[in-house]
Amino acid sequence: MTTADAIVLAGGRATRMGGVDKPGIVVGGRSMLEAAVAATAGCRHTVVVGPYRPDLPAEIRQVQEVPAGAGPVAAIAAGLAAPGDAEVVVALAADMPFLTGAAVGELIEHLDRSGADAVFAADETGRPQYLVGVWRRTVLTAAVAALPSLMNQPMKALVPPRTALLPLAGVADCDTADDVRRARARSAPLSLDEARNMLRRKLTRLPVRESGLRTAAGAALARSLVAADALPRFDVSAMDGYAVSGDGPWQVRHDIGFAGGARPAGLRAGEAVRIATGAHVPDGATAVLRDEFVRVAASELNRLPDMPIRDDRRRRGEDWDAGDVVAPAGTVVSAALISVAASAEVATALVRGPVRARIVMTGDEIRSDGPLRAGQTRDSIGPVLPELLARCGITVVDRVHLRDTATGFDEVLTAGDDCDLLVVVGATGGGAADQLRDALDRAAARTLVHRVRLRPGGSSVVAEIPSGAAILGLPGNPFAAVATLLVLAPAVVAGLTGAASTRPIVGPLRNAGAVADSATRITTARAVPEGGWIADPGVRTNHLAGLLDRDGLVVVPPGATDDALVEFLPLPS
Repeated sequence: MTTADAIVLAGGRATRMGGVDKPGIVVGGRSMLEAAVAATAGCRHTVVVGPYRPDLPAEIRQVQEVPAGAGPVAAIAAGLAAPGDAEVVVALAADMPFLTGAAVGELIEHLDRSGADAVFAADETGRPQYLVGVWRRTVLTAAVAALPSLMNQPMKALVPPRTALLPLAGVADCDTADDVRRARARSAPLSLDEARNMLRRKLTRLPVRESGLRTAAGAALARSLVAADALPRFDVSAMDGYAVSGDGPWQVRHDIGFAGGARPAGLRAGEAVRIATGAHVPDGATAVLRDEFVRVAASELNRLPDMPIRDDRRRRGEDWDAGDVVAPAGTVVSAALISVAASAEVATALVRGPVRARIVMTGDEIRSDGPLRAGQTRDSIGPVLPELLARCGITVVDRVHLRDTATGFDEVLTAGDDCDLLVVVGATGGGAADQLRDALDRAAARTLVHRVRLRPGGSSVVAEIPSGAAILGLPGNPFAAVATLLVLAPAVVAGLTGAASTRPIVGPLRNAGAVADSATRITTARAVPEGGWIADPGVRTNHLAGLLDRDGLVVVPPGATDDALVEFLPLPS
């Protein structure tokens, strides 16, 4: 097949979508720009025209039309000016979420067969898509050069007389919010792994701030933590025993070295001094001998026969030296990190987080306090969510109850700029009272996870509103909400703070075959003496009674068989 270079148009004003970054809209687990770039994977060079995007691979050349937003013809001219010499040029707009590399290959083959100067895709209505086309480079270059101006020219201004159309599936573009909504409805739900990876990679990072580490628990290091001083700061005794000089036997002096006390005077050959763990080793010492290896009689110290020859000193800088990295960027600020920083003489660090969240409970039928009225049910999950969120590294700032009204979510989303995350329980489905998705569209939110191939929890949604706050929409059923929270919230935190991914707890599920379904399933489980877990084949989702006397939840992949390795999510005790 003829080799080709590709130009991907990823600028424009998206006026019919409120000026949002249309190429960045996520459909089916990837942005429309990612779909366009993936479709050009078989091309020799790919140039993306539009604002700079740091997430693109290094091999993708990025240029900007001048002035920005000058239209598709100006963008193609900017792409042609970038390095590339293939005789065929593929020109694509980054607004087709279902475009494939196979479709691009068909266009190139049809250009070879037809003898035309350009071939364009025809959508399902037969309408030509001039921004899904392949051109002979000489013809496209000449057409651009012939125009008196490149500003705001329509693509038809470039179309040569000898063209061909090729009907192709997946070339419908997304010009409006309704187009995006229909495309998302067509796209398959994300797998759990895809959803988690999407959140880790695509959520906007929280701003970096300097913080005292003792008050930053749950945040993640934005820069590596570098030791300000060595550890140990000087040679110290690792054991209670004697500092000695030279070969024994040794004469024991009457002074003693204590941790935090004055350093003993220097030793001469044949001398020893009693020393405590952590004490500064005196000058002249050649070793520290622990108590159990020696015998003292009449102030003479001797090594016991058949004892190992060893030196129980900790040398200056043995653990780290000043300037050494003691924790890489992405490390979560935990009790261990705070302790390490104190040992390294570091009190503050650049961090992101911790994530501050508002819990939004939805539904007219939910009541937290007071007697229940007809049709109402008790809020059985709101009171326990703060603890569950804390286990995921999220600090709850408050909890609100939202009634089922047409505009209630608009107000909540508008007020979301005083926290980093809104955890919404309920209203994520497609029922008459499920208002969250429409409100996200009105708020021009960037939806990252539209649905998940997960039971329970398939209706979960994760988005980001223009203020920067993330939205984690959970199902309304208590068990479904808890299960989805525990599998998605850590990825949300990692995406917002840059925290390194934690190692999952994995082990054998003894009865996986009786539990597995056609989609990933989450259910309760108990540990068994021989190792691993036994899962409950069924669990009621409308309350949390299934968690009683259980050790945690298991994430069971589709088609798992007995003793398959599964992820285990421990429950708070």
